[in-house]
Amino acid sequence: MEPSRGATGGARRWGEAETEVDAAEEGRRAEDGGEVSLREWLDRPGRAVEAAECVHVFRQVAEAVAVAHAQGVAVGSARPSCFVVSPPFARVAFIESASGSDASGSCSGSDASEDADPDASPPRRGDGAGRGEERAGKSFPLKSVLAMELNWYTSPEEADDSAATFASDVYRLGVLLFELFCTFETMEDKMRAMANLRHRVLPPQLLLKWPKEASFCQLLMHPVPETRPKMSEVLQSEFLNQSRNSLEEREAALRLREEIEEQELLLDFLQQLQKRKQDMADSLQDTVAFLSSDINEVLHQQSALGHCVNFSPDLDKEVCSGTVEDQSDCGSRKRFRPELQGVDMEENNRSVEECSRTVPSSELIQENVLSKSSRLMKNLKKLETAYFLTRSKLAKQVGNQINSCNRVVKRTTGSAVGTEASSIDDFSLERQYGRRQRGWVNSFLEGLCKYLSFSKLKVRAELKHCDSLNSSNLVCSVGFDRDREFFATAGVNKKIKVFEYNMIVNEHRDIHYPVVEMSNRSKLSCISWNSYMKSHIASSDFEGIVQVWDVTRSQVFVEMREHERRVWSVDFSIVDPTKLVSGSDDGSVKLWDMNQAGSIGTIKTRANVCSVQFQPDTARSIAIGSADHKIYCYDLRHIRAPYCTLVGHTKTVSYVKYLDASTIVSASTDNSLKLWDLSMSPGRIIDSPVQTFKGHTNTKNFVGLSISDGYIATGSETNEVFVYHKEFPMPVLAYKFSVTDPISGQEIDDQSQFISCVCWRGQSSTLLSANSSGNIKILEMD
Repeated sequence: MEPSRGATGGARRWGEAETEVDAAEEGRRAEDGGEVSLREWLDRPGRAVEAAECVHVFRQVAEAVAVAHAQGVAVGSARPSCFVVSPPFARVAFIESASGSDASGSCSGSDASEDADPDASPPRRGDGAGRGEERAGKSFPLKSVLAMELNWYTSPEEADDSAATFASDVYRLGVLLFELFCTFETMEDKMRAMANLRHRVLPPQLLLKWPKEASFCQLLMHPVPETRPKMSEVLQSEFLNQSRNSLEEREAALRLREEIEEQELLLDFLQQLQKRKQDMADSLQDTVAFLSSDINEVLHQQSALGHCVNFSPDLDKEVCSGTVEDQSDCGSRKRFRPELQGVDMEENNRSVEECSRTVPSSELIQENVLSKSSRLMKNLKKLETAYFLTRSKLAKQVGNQINSCNRVVKRTTGSAVGTEASSIDDFSLERQYGRRQRGWVNSFLEGLCKYLSFSKLKVRAELKHCDSLNSSNLVCSVGFDRDREFFATAGVNKKIKVFEYNMIVNEHRDIHYPVVEMSNRSKLSCISWNSYMKSHIASSDFEGIVQVWDVTRSQVFVEMREHERRVWSVDFSIVDPTKLVSGSDDGSVKLWDMNQAGSIGTIKTRANVCSVQFQPDTARSIAIGSADHKIYCYDLRHIRAPYCTLVGHTKTVSYVKYLDASTIVSASTDNSLKLWDLSMSPGRIIDSPVQTFKGHTNTKNFVGLSISDGYIATGSETNEVFVYHKEFPMPVLAYKFSVTDPISGQEIDDQSQFISCVCWRGQSSTLLSANSSGNIKILEMD
């Protein structure tokens, strides 16, 4: 009985949409270890013929066909396009249903090309071969090959319109064996060889290189179906069984190689992890060493303080009763004599009472310590970061000194062998390190105390800079006079308003009026009080005019018009009150003398000048904040070039302020403040700030900058005031201006408002701040 013809449906339809897949892409998939069709695997560019691998593929296809024959079914579609191959062991799977297979050999639509001429020329690029173009000139157009594959795998009896039989499947296996062991450079060569194969004419290279394979191929493709071997004979043939052992060895070798690669990958991972953890352990060990060193130093200082560590009520009483000879703590240095004891008893009692008020008790000290310890624990993570950041800088500096010292010793002795001179240098370095270490501990302790001294910013007074006739109330600049009795405000409402500080703080009113109000022709950008002449105040405006006002007379007495564009900053010298400096959008800095007409010097820069300030202890040096992201320090006796340039900001430098004669704080619209030490580098460029302060938001506006006793105040575009301390990169305190809805009276979050200027009241804890809507608040650290 003839085997039945099966259905053409299958798990995947390679003859339809999949024929459009780019052969090059499929080749890459095969190289990357993905599953591909056996047709693509056979025709992949540069395929090397490995006998064991090819026989392994052939055996798997033969076994699949044998299973179908055992069920009484002729496969018919046993062609490469109906199988898939999975690396690395070339596992083959049939993707067409074996049961009920169509004996005509239909494999998911490929029979549409059943009548294609096997001797036809291959299509050229663009001749309708879809995306299956040649890859590197060697891969074959997939769609065209699929169209011709059916003819290549059609047995002679099927070509004569006879029904397909089991022997027809055996013939197809012979064609597959030929393709496995023969590779071709061009499509023309392959089509020519496949045409000759129908006449059992094999290429000479196959006969010479693979004689056994060629002989077995001819046996499978015998023109007489009855002469072809049965599938059981194919599987039991010497050809397949001889190569089984070598194939198993090959698979074992591949598995071994995979295991070795996996072990190497695991080993590399563990070694990398070990190195990372070892680095962390080394870093942790250094950290513990730092901590131990500093703990020992603090304990040493505590023991040196002695009596200051262990306060007790008895000690307080003893100090105040006069039994201690030196009573400097109580404000008296006289000694008590027994005969005068009665006379001085009343005075002594008063002294004890006074001393009990001035000398804190141990309970009070302990309560204060607990309060600060609680705040310290709340900020422990930030303080820890600050401690290790600064501590690592110290260790790096010491390490650099050691390396430098070693280099000097080597140059002196000509070798690395220790000498008496090197021992002296090491001893000197150790002493210097000890001093530096103690200095570091004391400096950090001072900063820590400053950090913990205050817990909040509270409002002492507030007032409005509003003008009913002017819709814009942005305050651009605020400042205190010489004696801190008055403060002035100026902004885009074109007015300088002077207020009496005590009146604002002590008299709680809804509306505060200035004691002096002076009008200008243009919007004001900056003001600066004269440190000597109490009533003199300088201003700069948006038209490029610099003026000096007499506040007592409410009028201008000096006007300077040399700038060509808006002047952002003006500053009086503290040392020489006749000297004035201004910086403008025209890229120039002008030096002025109150006793001379016109500027006495001009510094030209390449970008807009946003801020200028005199060095606090001399009138011969200034710092300039520029829109080119840099800070320039000039000696006014040599203004052709800066003597120092500070590089580190990534956006416009909006403010520069001297912390002291050799330290500068700069503010930028890159969301940061930076602290610079001018004595750090003997060269002209410093690119490493001592500290970078972050926490506020500043990307586009001028938000103010002011310094007092190591505290640095700045504004934020979140409508908040931030206070930093020079020792720590994170904020110490912050205060947010509230915004009230004029209709509902409720607080709202107005993201358009920002802090526009800040100013400390001298070296005090009082801070004057204003925002873009004209609200002015006097804040105090509490």
